Amino acid sequence: MSADTAVLLLAHGTPERVEDIPCFLHAVTGGRPLPQAVIEEVQHRYGLIGRSPLRELTDRQAQGVERELGLPTYVAMRNWEPYIRDVVPRLLADGITRVVAICLAPQNSRTSTGLYRRAIAASEPKFTVDFVESWHDHPLLIEAFAEKLRQKWPQLCAAEGARVPVIFTAHSVPTRTVEEGDPYECQARHTAQLVAKAVGVESGLCCFAFQSQGMSGGPWLGPTVEETITALAEAGHRAVFLQPIGFLCDHVEVLYDIDIAFQQYAREHSVRLERAESLNDSPLLAAALADVVRQRLQAAAPGPARV
Repeated sequence: MSADTAVLLLAHGTPERVEDIPCFLHAVTGGRPLPQAVIEEVQHRYGLIGRSPLRELTDRQAQGVERELGLPTYVAMRNWEPYIRDVVPRLLADGITRVVAICLAPQNSRTSTGLYRRAIAASEPKFTVDFVESWHDHPLLIEAFAEKLRQKWPQLCAAEGARVPVIFTAHSVPTRTVEEGDPYECQARHTAQLVAKAVGVESGLCCFAFQSQGMSGGPWLGPTVEETITALAEAGHRAVFLQPIGFLCDHVEVLYDIDIAFQQYAREHSVRLERAESLNDSPLLAAALADVVRQRLQAAAPGPARV
């Protein structure tokens, strides 16, 4: 490990105050105006959860990676402080000459990973950037998700006296993104399949749904979680277990979309809904991220001299 090498963890970003939501959404859309109703709805959701812990949890994830590797690990956000454009110059000032950059969204999509990469490029880094495109099938990431699923799913099955279906979820993206060849949907479903296999969830009990569809624009990828809950209820299931495998920590998509909106929807359909805990500062997650970095550094290391 070189002293001038660092890790850069990239995340979406989130404001600390509800009053900052309009400015935050302006960054998310790249300046494209949103209807006032959309802004007010997002403010309402943040108000219900109190605050988003994304920044705090991302910092703790970075601390875990730093402990694993002994390398300085920085956090940069695309849509809020600390902005990528502000962190890149700090890396240079700290004497960093090589960065392994990892997006904290394991599945590759141009709507997430691609935008982070463009944001780094726009900052014109004066150091080498090794950008990780995806790590959706890393064994330690799969085990981290499996660990969380094992903690609560068997308990729900025991309480219900039956094997309960598991709905794996990831953030939806515009349908046209996948139609144009984006690997995101395939990678998200692959992550879910690997986790289900690790825990021993029968194929007949595995469902996949996309959540947190956008409030504006064209069609977004489905099926939705609501559609999936309805179908399971109609099939006679009185309980479902949900695990988001496209998110690495608690944020509004988990604390509002799942814990408030989906819970309410499930109750209205007489379905009991429980979910796996988010990875947050899981040691296995830190180990997975650290191993991704090690593999990149080893792959780039010069081999033995040949004569």
